[in-house]
Amino acid sequence: MGARSQAGAGSTGALLVELAEAGFPVASLTELRTSGLRYRAAVPVLLRWLPTVSDRQVKEDLVRALSVPWARPVAARPLIAEFDRVVDPTGTGLRWAIGNALSVVSDDSVFDDLVRIVEDRVFGKARQMVVLGLGRSKRPEVVPVLIGLLGDEEVSGHAVKALGKLRAQDARPALERMVSDPRSWVRREAQKALAKLSG
Repeated sequence: MGARSQAGAGSTGALLVELAEAGFPVASLTELRTSGLRYRAAVPVLLRWLPTVSDRQVKEDLVRALSVPWARPVAARPLIAEFDRVVDPTGTGLRWAIGNALSVVSDDSVFDDLVRIVEDRVFGKARQMVVLGLGRSKRPEVVPVLIGLLGDEEVSGHAVKALGKLRAQDARPALERMVSDPRSWVRREAQKALAKLSG
Protein backbone atom coordinates (compact mmCIF):
# COMPACT_ATOMS: atom_id res chain seq x y z
CA MET A 1 0.00 0.00 0.00
CA GLY A 2 1.44 3.41 -0.98
CA ALA A 3 2.05 6.19 1.48
CA ARG A 4 -0.91 8.24 0.39
CA SER A 5 -3.39 5.36 0.43
CA GLN A 6 -2.21 4.51 3.95
CA ALA A 7 -3.08 8.04 5.00
CA GLY A 8 -6.45 7.67 3.33
CA ALA A 9 -7.08 4.65 5.53
CA GLY A 10 -6.37 6.72 8.60
CA SER A 11 -2.71 5.88 9.16
CA THR A 12 -0.53 8.91 9.79
CA GLY A 13 2.70 6.91 9.79
CA ALA A 14 3.88 7.81 6.29
CA LEU A 15 2.89 11.44 6.82
CA LEU A 16 4.94 11.58 10.01
CA VAL A 17 7.91 10.09 8.12
CA GLU A 18 7.66 12.91 5.55
CA LEU A 19 7.44 15.49 8.32
CA ALA A 20 10.57 14.04 9.93
CA GLU A 21 12.36 14.21 6.57
CA ALA A 22 11.34 17.89 6.38
CA GLY A 23 12.99 18.47 9.76
CA PHE A 24 10.05 17.94 12.10
CA PRO A 25 10.33 14.58 13.90
CA VAL A 26 7.04 14.54 15.82
CA ALA A 27 4.87 11.72 17.10
CA SER A 28 1.60 13.33 15.97
CA LEU A 29 0.12 16.28 14.14
CA THR A 30 -1.04 17.62 17.49
CA GLU A 31 2.55 17.60 18.72
CA LEU A 32 3.60 19.54 15.63
CA ARG A 33 0.85 22.11 16.15
CA THR A 34 1.62 22.62 19.83
CA SER A 35 5.42 22.43 19.52
CA GLY A 36 5.93 26.19 19.53
CA LEU A 37 7.94 25.82 16.32
CA ARG A 38 7.34 28.00 13.28
CA TYR A 39 7.04 24.98 10.99
CA ARG A 40 6.86 26.79 7.66
CA ALA A 41 8.84 24.04 5.87
CA ALA A 42 6.21 21.49 6.95
CA VAL A 43 3.34 23.34 5.24
CA PRO A 44 3.98 21.88 1.73
CA VAL A 45 3.97 18.37 3.23
CA LEU A 46 0.68 19.01 5.05
CA LEU A 47 -0.89 20.45 1.89
CA ARG A 48 0.16 17.42 -0.20
CA TRP A 49 -1.58 15.11 2.23
CA LEU A 50 -4.69 17.21 2.86
CA PRO A 51 -6.77 16.08 -0.17
CA THR A 52 -5.69 12.43 0.07
CA VAL A 53 -6.79 11.73 3.65
CA SER A 54 -10.21 10.14 4.12
CA ASP A 55 -10.14 9.66 7.91
CA ARG A 56 -12.05 12.68 9.27
CA GLN A 57 -10.05 12.95 12.48
CA VAL A 58 -6.74 12.86 10.64
CA LYS A 59 -8.04 15.42 8.17
CA GLU A 60 -9.18 17.68 11.01
CA ASP A 61 -5.75 17.33 12.63
CA LEU A 62 -4.19 18.35 9.31
CA VAL A 63 -6.53 21.33 9.03
CA ARG A 64 -5.70 22.49 12.55
CA ALA A 65 -1.97 22.11 11.84
CA LEU A 66 -2.50 24.40 8.83
CA SER A 67 -4.39 27.00 10.91
CA VAL A 68 -1.25 29.09 11.40
CA PRO A 69 -0.16 32.49 10.06
CA TRP A 70 2.90 31.05 8.30
CA ALA A 71 0.58 28.99 6.06
CA ARG A 72 -0.87 32.25 4.66
CA PRO A 73 -1.80 32.50 1.85
CA VAL A 74 -0.51 29.27 0.29
CA ALA A 75 -2.97 27.10 2.23
CA ALA A 76 -6.02 29.21 1.41
CA ARG A 77 -7.04 27.71 -1.95
CA PRO A 78 -6.51 24.06 -0.89
CA LEU A 79 -8.58 24.71 2.24
CA ILE A 80 -11.34 26.36 0.21
CA ALA A 81 -11.45 23.23 -1.97
CA GLU A 82 -11.77 21.10 1.18
CA PHE A 83 -14.47 23.39 2.58
CA ASP A 84 -16.51 22.91 -0.59
CA ARG A 85 -15.91 19.16 -0.71
CA VAL A 86 -16.55 18.05 2.86
CA VAL A 87 -19.93 16.76 4.03
CA ASP A 88 -20.84 18.34 7.38
CA PRO A 89 -24.63 18.71 7.80
CA THR A 90 -24.44 20.57 11.12
CA GLY A 91 -21.65 22.92 10.04
CA THR A 92 -20.06 22.51 13.47
CA GLY A 93 -17.50 19.77 12.77
CA LEU A 94 -14.82 19.41 10.13
CA ARG A 95 -16.18 22.16 7.89
CA TRP A 96 -16.22 24.60 10.84
CA ALA A 97 -12.57 23.70 11.54
CA ILE A 98 -11.72 24.43 7.90
CA GLY A 99 -13.55 27.75 8.12
CA ASN A 100 -11.52 28.57 11.21
CA ALA A 101 -8.33 27.76 9.31
CA LEU A 102 -9.44 30.02 6.47
CA SER A 103 -9.89 32.89 8.92
CA VAL A 104 -6.16 32.56 9.68
CA VAL A 105 -4.59 31.81 6.30
CA SER A 106 -6.74 33.73 3.80
CA ASP A 107 -5.96 37.08 2.28
CA ASP A 108 -7.58 39.20 -0.42
CA SER A 109 -6.23 36.94 -3.18
CA VAL A 110 -9.18 34.63 -2.38
CA PHE A 111 -11.66 37.37 -1.45
CA ASP A 112 -14.27 36.34 -4.04
CA ASP A 113 -14.26 32.75 -2.79
CA LEU A 114 -14.63 33.90 0.81
CA VAL A 115 -17.62 36.06 -0.13
CA ARG A 116 -19.18 33.14 -2.00
CA ILE A 117 -18.80 30.98 1.12
CA VAL A 118 -20.13 33.48 3.66
CA GLU A 119 -23.16 34.36 1.53
CA ASP A 120 -24.19 30.72 0.99
CA ARG A 121 -26.50 29.77 3.86
CA VAL A 122 -26.17 26.09 2.94
CA PHE A 123 -22.87 26.16 4.81
CA GLY A 124 -24.60 27.22 8.04
CA LYS A 125 -22.47 27.87 11.11
CA ALA A 126 -19.33 26.69 9.33
CA ARG A 127 -19.16 30.20 7.86
CA GLN A 128 -18.74 31.93 11.22
CA MET A 129 -14.97 32.18 11.37
CA VAL A 130 -14.72 32.92 7.65
CA VAL A 131 -16.95 35.94 8.31
CA LEU A 132 -14.73 36.98 11.20
CA GLY A 133 -11.65 36.61 9.01
CA LEU A 134 -13.08 39.16 6.57
CA GLY A 135 -12.31 41.72 9.25
CA ARG A 136 -8.71 41.67 7.94
CA SER A 137 -9.69 42.45 4.34
CA LYS A 138 -8.54 45.63 2.64
CA ARG A 139 -11.15 45.38 -0.11
CA PRO A 140 -13.67 48.28 0.01
CA GLU A 141 -16.57 45.98 -0.87
CA VAL A 142 -16.05 43.95 2.31
CA VAL A 143 -18.09 46.43 4.36
CA PRO A 144 -21.35 46.07 2.37
CA VAL A 145 -20.84 42.29 2.34
CA LEU A 146 -20.60 42.22 6.14
CA ILE A 147 -23.54 44.62 6.57
CA GLY A 148 -25.57 42.26 4.39
CA LEU A 149 -24.77 39.41 6.78
CA LEU A 150 -26.21 41.22 9.81
CA GLY A 151 -29.61 39.78 8.93
CA ASP A 152 -28.28 36.21 8.94
CA GLU A 153 -28.58 34.98 12.52
CA GLU A 154 -26.04 32.18 12.13
CA VAL A 155 -23.22 34.62 11.33
CA SER A 156 -24.51 38.08 12.30
CA GLY A 157 -22.55 38.29 15.55
CA HIS A 158 -19.33 37.45 13.73
CA ALA A 159 -20.15 40.09 11.11
CA VAL A 160 -20.54 42.64 13.92
CA LYS A 161 -17.09 41.72 15.27
CA ALA A 162 -15.54 41.92 11.78
CA LEU A 163 -17.06 45.38 11.21
CA GLY A 164 -15.64 46.49 14.54
CA LYS A 165 -12.17 45.29 13.51
CA LEU A 166 -12.50 47.25 10.28
CA ARG A 167 -13.71 50.38 12.10
CA ALA A 168 -16.18 50.76 9.26
CA GLN A 169 -17.92 54.13 9.66
CA ASP A 170 -20.41 53.22 6.91
CA ALA A 171 -21.66 50.43 9.17
CA ARG A 172 -22.66 52.70 12.05
CA PRO A 173 -26.46 52.72 11.39
CA ALA A 174 -26.51 48.93 10.96
CA LEU A 175 -24.42 48.40 14.09
CA GLU A 176 -26.71 50.71 16.07
CA ARG A 177 -29.60 48.42 15.17
CA MET A 178 -27.63 45.41 16.42
CA VAL A 179 -27.44 46.97 19.90
CA SER A 180 -31.01 45.74 20.38
CA ASP A 181 -30.32 42.19 19.17
CA PRO A 182 -31.99 39.58 21.43
CA ARG A 183 -28.62 37.86 22.05
CA SER A 184 -26.62 39.52 24.82
CA TRP A 185 -23.21 38.66 23.36
CA VAL A 186 -24.16 40.24 20.02
CA ARG A 187 -25.38 43.38 21.82
CA ARG A 188 -22.03 43.56 23.63
CA GLU A 189 -20.08 43.14 20.38
CA ALA A 190 -22.20 45.83 18.70
CA GLN A 191 -21.45 48.23 21.58
CA LYS A 192 -17.73 47.44 21.33
CA ALA A 193 -17.77 47.99 17.57
CA LEU A 194 -19.53 51.34 17.95
CA ALA A 195 -17.02 52.37 20.62
CA LYS A 196 -14.21 51.68 18.15
CA LEU A 197 -15.94 53.87 15.56
CA SER A 198 -16.21 56.68 18.10
CA GLY A 199 -12.67 56.20 19.35
